Amino acid sequence: MTASFVDFCRPDGALTRAYLAPAASTEAPSVVVLQEWWGLNAQIRSVADRLAEAGFHALVPDLYRGRLAADGEEANHLMSGLDFADATHQDVRGAVAHLAARNGRPVAVMGFCMGGALTVAAAAHVPGLSAAVCFYGVPPTSLADPATITIPFQGHFASRDDWCTPAVVQGMETAMRDAGRQPDVHHYEADHAFFNQTRPEVYDAACADLAWQRTLAFLRQHLA
Repeated sequence: MTASFVDFCRPDGALTRAYLAPAASTEAPSVVVLQEWWGLNAQIRSVADRLAEAGFHALVPDLYRGRLAADGEEANHLMSGLDFADATHQDVRGAVAHLAARNGRPVAVMGFCMGGALTVAAAAHVPGLSAAVCFYGVPPTSLADPATITIPFQGHFASRDDWCTPAVVQGMETAMRDAGRQPDVHHYEADHAFFNQTRPEVYDAACADLAWQRTLAFLRQHLA
């Protein structure tokens, strides 16, 4: 099966466009993939394609409604204009329900940067999820309290990150462990966005590969 753009229904009845990369098996589990602040670009679609090749249906909601950022200034403007609560409770929840309805198999959520923060929010608020994988993003507690997350949670964070700083990550991890959770958190000697191969100034192939292998193992364990 080939990847394509589809529409899915949000809980409020509105439609959201998304990129769907189907796995070879129709009975495969699924992953909602959440974009960086750049938008639904070729890089994030390639992550969905890799998940499909690894045996997971992958769906990437278009949170910016067709808009793409050409540079950091525009990306910051688009992210600042995003209603994170609406994206969590409407777009992500609708995406999870859409995937679950396809074959009744488990669904996970994973995201990067802005999408990583939304992953934490989804793990805390969206029903029907079986696991969450977060790459270098933590939301404010006003959006989501990580201590309330009860599903299996894996995190990948960079030591040289001035946005999702080590202190912020430690606060999230401490809150989860103090609540009796057991998050699977990994730290890398790398920069923010080290997984993004289209950004050579920060991409770290070794760290990205290790994070990817850990992600696949985690998803296979919890979506079996």
